Amino acid sequence: MRFDGKVAVITGGASGIGLAAARRFHTEGATVVIADVNDELGGAVVGELGPERARYRRADVAVWEDVEALMQGAVADFGRLDVLFNNAGVGSFARTPDLEIDAWRRVIDIDLTGVFFGCKAAIPLLRARGGGVIVNTASISGLAGDYSFAAYNAAKGAVVNYTRAAAIDHARENIRINAVCPGPVDTPLIAGVNTLQGVRQTWDECVPLGRFAKPEEIAAVVAFLASDDASYVVGAAIPVDGGVMAHTGQPNLSRLLDAG
Repeated sequence: MRFDGKVAVITGGASGIGLAAARRFHTEGATVVIADVNDELGGAVVGELGPERARYRRADVAVWEDVEALMQGAVADFGRLDVLFNNAGVGSFARTPDLEIDAWRRVIDIDLTGVFFGCKAAIPLLRARGGGVIVNTASISGLAGDYSFAAYNAAKGAVVNYTRAAAIDHARENIRINAVCPGPVDTPLIAGVNTLQGVRQTWDECVPLGRFAKPEEIAAVVAFLASDDASYVVGAAIPVDGGVMAHTGQPNLSRLLDAG
């Protein structure tokens, strides 16, 4: 019950990592405000968790007015804001010459500007309460480059460094800001890889643990960062990736030699 009596806003909270985080925060005592653009899924989450400590609000994180109304609404409904999990995100797959300008803008608007909007709207409310916590969803794709993910890499790399800048700006106000950097996770965002022959197996083999994460495994780290257990963690970008970022990228010679 680390979040008993607290209020957490979760963007992209109707599915994937956001849904797992909503369940985790709720289980640990929080009232959760789930923001998404999928009204059906958002309503289903509230139905699952119960309306006493769960609320759904439609919000496009790329629209400032939506985000501002989301944060103000949480305070109006529940009297406080303690935790913001900036989680909403989208991806794209293209190299720079083939990347449509609108696709670039959409990824930047949602994955990066949406995080900025969330922080901009939440920080004054957290400051007024004497402090709070923000966790941003970055990615291991913000810590290194991927083939053909130019827009996503750019946005997530910016989230990592924006998190650091915001964290040091507001640490003395008792507002802790950190980022979680997932590796591959079994979510709707990348479910399409399962339909491509051999892709999932190859991707699994790139992970030292040999598998994708479950959304609940990412949510557990988010809950840690949002809790008082992480009271001295500020400006961190924590990989939760099954060991991907621990690897230099060189071939597994032991496996190759054994195979020979």
